[in-house]
Amino acid sequence: MGNFITFPELLLWLPLLAGIACFFFKGQSAKTWATFASLVVLAISVISLFYADSQYKSYNVVNYYWMKQIGNSFYVGLDSTGRLLTFLTAIAFPVIFIATQKNNYKNPGAFYGLMLLAQSGLMGVFVSMDALLFYFFWELALIPVYFLCSKWGGEKRIQATFKFFVYTFAGSLLMLIGILYVYMHTGQRTFEDGTVTAHSFALASFMNTTLGIAEQNWVFWLFFVAFAIKMPVFPFHTWQPDTYDQSPTSVTMVLSGVMVKMGLFGVIRWLIPVVPAAALNFSNIVIILCIIGILYASCIAMVQDNIKKLIAWSSIAHIGLMCAALFTFSELSVQGAMIQMFSHGINIIGMWIVVDILERQTGIKNISQLGGVAHKAPVLTIFLVIIALANIALPLTNAFVGEFMMFGGLFKANPWYAIAAGVSIILAAVYTLRMIQKVFYGEVVPATAGIKDISFGEKTALFGLVAFIFLFGVMPQPMIDFTKEALKNILAVAQ
Repeated sequence: MGNFITFPELLLWLPLLAGIACFFFKGQSAKTWATFASLVVLAISVISLFYADSQYKSYNVVNYYWMKQIGNSFYVGLDSTGRLLTFLTAIAFPVIFIATQKNNYKNPGAFYGLMLLAQSGLMGVFVSMDALLFYFFWELALIPVYFLCSKWGGEKRIQATFKFFVYTFAGSLLMLIGILYVYMHTGQRTFEDGTVTAHSFALASFMNTTLGIAEQNWVFWLFFVAFAIKMPVFPFHTWQPDTYDQSPTSVTMVLSGVMVKMGLFGVIRWLIPVVPAAALNFSNIVIILCIIGILYASCIAMVQDNIKKLIAWSSIAHIGLMCAALFTFSELSVQGAMIQMFSHGINIIGMWIVVDILERQTGIKNISQLGGVAHKAPVLTIFLVIIALANIALPLTNAFVGEFMMFGGLFKANPWYAIAAGVSIILAAVYTLRMIQKVFYGEVVPATAGIKDISFGEKTALFGLVAFIFLFGVMPQPMIDFTKEALKNILAVAQ
């Protein structure tokens, strides 16, 4: 067990060790170290894509003894869903570091160290094949973000961070109760050294647990509430807009681009395969909650003057659609949701980069106080328009494919679901185009008179994201093929 270094181990340990080391760096050297470490992690993630076939299983799965007396092991692996989201995580951090090179933080060693620790935690969530290990990394991903928000956030960061902590802690506690309950109903496990335990935390053992319908029903809600808070899904969403607004924009990029995918991933990896009967029983309730959230968030986004909160509410609507698609158990919509998880991460990080540039140069977040940016920063405007149109799923952009597939599956499940959720397409176009018009076009206002166009680092980060937008918008087949294998567990429920 665990005789050599594998891809999931490298994706875990490199950002963890680099993050610890970063605490000893000062000033610009901390930024440079964090950027370098994140680029190394990205290189490893890219290489792992070429070793995804079953013949390379020994490179992608490793299982160490760890608290074996309770049936627990350090079991990590990369399947197609995990590989997709670790790749997104690996892309996000160097893009964020490069795009925010001009941002200065007090005690940068601690800031970038905590960012890398958050990356390690996220990687751990996406590669864990053991329930207790999954919970450990779930918490590890959240703790650095809590400190990042509370120390480097805005004026109201304490209230926002407290709300974030209460919501996430409550959800984590519910999930832990669910994990322990399922664990007590798993079968015996025998380790290679002969150790025999009464129960097991392994994913396979959780999936083979035979819980009664009544037991599945309440276990479902223990897990779902934890995942719904993280996504977030209505009515568990109220922590998100304030947290996104008050967090440093670099941290908001991590929260919005990657961390919300923890909830969707939990549904795919742990919720539906472990309690399939309950997932079917409550699928309509979940879809209705998601659609309410989609329309509610879209309507609030339409009247937002704060550009950060507008994007936050927009993100709630997008995630709600992905969650609804997962609970149709349709191959088309489930695969569309997985593709959209990646596409949304790319697009929303691009949106936040533009917001960060505007806020750093003007100190303003209100749309009504901005205008005429296109006259002062034409290159920034071009990037923003492309990313914003991708965010509303314009054809030939990456989000179009996933969104089309999700709506196709929703329509197949119930046409009224698709019609109701489809209203959000119109609303998204309205608030996005309104934001572009008011902020970037029209007359230059005093707040934007001194804006300068973007730097080389910002151009590089945005160009990379735009390349992904067009690449997967024009050639979506590689992404479709890549996500097919991940459909097996979740679609088995509907059989």
